Amino acid sequence: MVLNYIWIAFFIIAFVIAVVKLVFLGDYDVFPAMMDSTFSSSKTAFEISLGLTGVLSLWLGIMKIGEKGGVVNVLARLLSPVFAKLFPDIPKGHPVTGSIFMNIAANMLGLDNAATPLGLKAMEQLQEINPKKDTASNPMIMFLVLNTSGLTLIPISILVYRAQMGAAQPTDVFIPILLATFFSTLAGIIITSLYQKINLLNRTILLTLGGAAVVVAAVIWGFGQLDSVLMNKVSTSAANILLMLIIIAFILAGVRKKVNVYDAFIEGAKDGFTTAVRIIPYLVAILVGIGVFRASGAMDMLIDGVKWGVEACGGNTDFVGALPTALMKPLSGSGARGMMVDAMTTYGADSFVGRLSCIFQGSTDTTFYILAVYFGSVGIVKTRHAVACGLLADLAGIIAAIAIAYLFFG
Repeated sequence: MVLNYIWIAFFIIAFVIAVVKLVFLGDYDVFPAMMDSTFSSSKTAFEISLGLTGVLSLWLGIMKIGEKGGVVNVLARLLSPVFAKLFPDIPKGHPVTGSIFMNIAANMLGLDNAATPLGLKAMEQLQEINPKKDTASNPMIMFLVLNTSGLTLIPISILVYRAQMGAAQPTDVFIPILLATFFSTLAGIIITSLYQKINLLNRTILLTLGGAAVVVAAVIWGFGQLDSVLMNKVSTSAANILLMLIIIAFILAGVRKKVNVYDAFIEGAKDGFTTAVRIIPYLVAILVGIGVFRASGAMDMLIDGVKWGVEACGGNTDFVGALPTALMKPLSGSGARGMMVDAMTTYGADSFVGRLSCIFQGSTDTTFYILAVYFGSVGIVKTRHAVACGLLADLAGIIAAIAIAYLFFG
């Protein structure tokens, strides 16, 4: 229902702004631009789905081998104490906990191509235990918020973009991104727990969150000892080696259980193909709405309004130039990436705005894209508090990113 209102709002706001521009400013290009955006966004949605087909088939095939080989069940048992607190509605030892862990691990390593199919698999398993098939369950919402908060340990793509844009130290945003995304995820867990009346003040959760904080600190310290070139090599190698180890471990587990791993892979890959086709309408809907909103100039007006408000309050407006990336990130990953590159091109890769735009890009994830893909894959139409929790986690990430950027580069 919330997505319905947001989608309608995109079109109504865009139309009103376009009419004002045409009548009062004589801007005859605004309506053609909006219509062009509907066609280009529809094409982009299809291309994304088409591009996901192979990746989904690959990773759902690997996951099927892991299921039949018992790996997912082992992960489920190991994570049961923690997940029983965060996901109290999931039956103890259910295989979905293993799938959730794999998805979160892939996200943390910046492996988007692996994370999406693993997340879709987890969402399908959550739908199996969902009593209301058209309504998002509490575990679904918690899982989705963990994805939208964007916890990433190794932001490989951002570091590569900075290197391409001529940054003197492409990795100088690594620690700020790690800190900002950690706060975003922590805020997402707390906010969702308040909505769902989950008690976080227990020994298991406190030890887990405390342990996560220690791991984050250790990663920050370890990478801080490396020079920029070595840091890029180590982060890229570590992520890909771990990914290959996961594939080999799943296959070996299947062999140990005397599973026909090839047939298991084909079985899972077929599910990947049907899933990719199923999400096309949802992606078309959300990306067209976003495209019209952008083409009308509504995003530019929003940025200008924020700048005026900050100036009126006597605040520092250095961060405003990077806000397009922050505001675009919940709507479109590729759009936010374009905004980040544009900020580095306009202001310089080593400028405050250039660095902050990179931190914004790495601190949260594409909330509406994830909503459309994950919920669309299982036919969820009533999202309940998913949008509110996801956007509040995004807001926490944006605020943390601004504060951390001023601390490191201000």
